[in-house]
Amino acid sequence: MSEVDKLFASPISKVDDFRFDDAVARVFPDMIKRSVPGYPTIIESIGVIAGQYAQPGTLIYDLGCSLGAATQSMRRHLPLNGCRIIAVDNAEAMSERCREYLSAQDAMLEEAIPAEVITADINALTLQPCSMVVLNFTLQFIPTHQRLALLQRIRKALLPGGVLVLSEKLNFTDSQTQNALESLHYAFKRANGYSELEIAQKRTAIENVMRPDPLEVHQQRLRDAGFSHSHLWFQCLNFCSMIAHT
Repeated sequence: MSEVDKLFASPISKVDDFRFDDAVARVFPDMIKRSVPGYPTIIESIGVIAGQYAQPGTLIYDLGCSLGAATQSMRRHLPLNGCRIIAVDNAEAMSERCREYLSAQDAMLEEAIPAEVITADINALTLQPCSMVVLNFTLQFIPTHQRLALLQRIRKALLPGGVLVLSEKLNFTDSQTQNALESLHYAFKRANGYSELEIAQKRTAIENVMRPDPLEVHQQRLRDAGFSHSHLWFQCLNFCSMIAHT
């Protein structure tokens, strides 16, 4: 169902801002696997985290679900304990294909946690009480001035003992660290078959769309949103994932 990512393989006279359109949806699994160090580990571990923290009979949100990889992982790991998942993405191309992937998963599992896919802006979504929320490389695409309000709404919706899983690309305040890890990230992409042209054009396309924060900014924002504690559970180069507790 997924194609090889060749979106930036040929010279583009004017590189437009990155959009999660049909072309991206078709190649997204290949793109993210070759672009995000540790992505398969993060996805599989989200299922493990759900098994640890999702409370029986409660709702789980996958916000900015793209093609539903995190939702599929949680369905593989969670017991049939009355939980259900709502996966949300604002791009119709992504949510449509997400439904296709979940339907294919349904055919492979004897029984599966119910999962509903919604096309919506997560900033305008009314969140119901829930025990777990996943923001897997989503917050970095939200305008910076809207990030705290979103986290506050998530914190308010989470039940006692609930958790937020927040995965993000990081910037670093120390320029030496930033330059070293950014250079290694480009080396990771080259090792996965991307050309210098592809790397440069993708960087141009995404620089006005994705705005990473330093880890310290994330941690302070989570405190400001009302989370009692957050900790880093995974980092590979300049990509990480955190768990924030109510």
